[in-house]
Amino acid sequence: MDFAIFGTLLISVGVALELAVKKTDNTSYRFAFGVALAASFLLVGVNGAVGIIGTEHNDANFLFGGVLAVGFVGAIIARFRPLGMAFAMFAAALAQVLVAVIVLVAGLGSSGAIWPMDILVSTGFFAALWLMSAWLFRKAARDSVFAGQD
Repeated sequence: MDFAIFGTLLISVGVALELAVKKTDNTSYRFAFGVALAASFLLVGVNGAVGIIGTEHNDANFLFGGVLAVGFVGAIIARFRPLGMAFAMFAAALAQVLVAVIVLVAGLGSSGAIWPMDILVSTGFFAALWLMSAWLFRKAARDSVFAGQD
């Protein structure tokens, strides 16, 4: 079952990346989309394999689904336009930090061997990916304005 889930996830990421590449020739947009997909893929993969909060069996790990939902819904609302995508990725970074704050305040996963360091490090890593994607989308928006595109 794990292989089927991983395969489906990998195919989904590949298809989404291919669609983004076909959508635009803006290199910044392509990289931004790739970073956002990588962050999503890693968040789901790590969470499913070993769990970020305690173990993979800890129900608190489902909180990270909210981060993905924020990014996905934001992308839909933005209609995948670069400036809107920048805001959506920034919102995903904020959601990532908010999940960490909730986890730390509530003491979720505190029985883990390296708690709270695991939460802090993973939050920093994923927030950095979301913010890098936001920055690249912002750059793509500026580039498209200068090129006279939408």
